[in-house]
Amino acid sequence: MPAVVSVEHLHKAYGPVVAVEDVSFAVEDGEIFGLLGPNGAGKTTIVECLQGLRRADGGTLRVLGLDPQTQGRELRGRVGSQLQESALPDRIRVWEALDLFASLTPGAADWRMLMEQWGLAGKGKASFASLSGGQRQRLFVALALVNEPQVVFLDEMTTGLDPAARRVAWELVEAIRARGTTVVLVTHFMDEAERLCDRLAVVDRGRVVAAGSPPGLIDLHAPQRLVRFSTTAPDCDFLYRVPGVEAVTRRGESVEVAGTGPVLALVAAALVERGIVPADLRAERATLEEVFLRLTSHRAGEEEA
Repeated sequence: MPAVVSVEHLHKAYGPVVAVEDVSFAVEDGEIFGLLGPNGAGKTTIVECLQGLRRADGGTLRVLGLDPQTQGRELRGRVGSQLQESALPDRIRVWEALDLFASLTPGAADWRMLMEQWGLAGKGKASFASLSGGQRQRLFVALALVNEPQVVFLDEMTTGLDPAARRVAWELVEAIRARGTTVVLVTHFMDEAERLCDRLAVVDRGRVVAAGSPPGLIDLHAPQRLVRFSTTAPDCDFLYRVPGVEAVTRRGESVEVAGTGPVLALVAAALVERGIVPADLRAERATLEEVFLRLTSHRAGEEEA
């Protein structure tokens, strides 16, 4: 089955500034695919080219088998879009905006249900100008779903939402995918990417520097595990002989073991063999944020310079 979204060697520049150098990836039907990267990495430019809002300077793009540059009108009837920067007339009311978008779309979703799902039911008569940043963001996402899209692009969807509203938004995105809609999610929130994305591409300096599932990226780029426990046993040097163990650090009764592979199980077995059964034995692994920082660490040095 062909990919729902296909990007091959996308290149886009604004005069002398190259926004997207060379980007390739594919999004499969029914998945949540994330574009993760620092500000200015080119993420928004990528999704705008995919929607036909900007013309690529090079490369091949397909969304639902259509070329966004030559078949944009047909494509826009089949995709939904929540852009990073959007606006509506100040005096338009929430219900009016939803009703207007629905009236322009054959077979549109029930906009009243969307208003309820996105926490806007109490703001139906409120003007756009009176909405908070988070409420505006919810409205734009609801508008992106009015046409029952096959693919929806969500660019920084939860920016401006409080923690509780963010979690509600995550649940709704998962519900969108459960109905068979493919989601392309642009985000710089690591917890959001880790929670929602089946796969993701890390974009930096206009290139994809890593791609895969969040757990797969962690395993590939930060395979080391840390095992921590407390013990009064005087000697833990025997742990160096455990397969996969790379370092053992002790501070008083606290012990930290660094290693790769199934190090938790092997360390636990070695401890039990020595009659040491710590009640607080636990393992920790790197987070997606740590992997992201490793992949984009050059930026810290550039900013200092």
